[in-house]
Amino acid sequence: MTKFNPRFLIVSLGNPLPKYESLHSAGHFALNGLTKVLKQAPFRETTLGRQACLVSSSPKYTLVQSPTLMNISGPFVARAWQETLKQHGPADLLSLVLVHDELEKDMGIVKLVAWDRSPRGHNGIKSVKASLAATNYPDSPFARIAIGIGRPAARDAATVSSYVLDRISRENRQILEEQVPWEVAKRLSELEEEWRQSMAE
Repeated sequence: MTKFNPRFLIVSLGNPLPKYESLHSAGHFALNGLTKVLKQAPFRETTLGRQACLVSSSPKYTLVQSPTLMNISGPFVARAWQETLKQHGPADLLSLVLVHDELEKDMGIVKLVAWDRSPRGHNGIKSVKASLAATNYPDSPFARIAIGIGRPAARDAATVSSYVLDRISRENRQILEEQVPWEVAKRLSELEEEWRQSMAE
């Protein structure tokens, strides 16, 4: 039996920092803090998926901030996945995890979400799913980690758009960079344990 030694490509979706410092980029803020929680090197600019992007690598986790605008994340994520997959041999175990904002959860709540669950109108997730079919990689678990950002009382499109795209408050940024990463790390451990058990069956 192959030794269980999983690796994870973890890609945050959001509009590029520091230009777009908003709740919609919650995934990027969470990854900023995750490097410290996982005790990895800070992000540095490198080329992945044929684009310059911020990457923090260790033998187990490759953290990547998608460099594109949220709504067109898919092609980059697909290229980054395929490139990372080619770097490992056929016996290596590799999982893809998207980290993204979630309006339907309260600020700071972090949940592991099944890949095939509805995007709930999230255009970044829609773009990735349109560019990358998980069914083509049956041995590689694909998953999502959703980070709650709350939502305004009003549900009209203009109010919601302003809420997610306006400049983030210092308080919310602190939650996303200092508290949320610990919960993201726990969800990664949950995913790894689910994967381990599925292979033992």
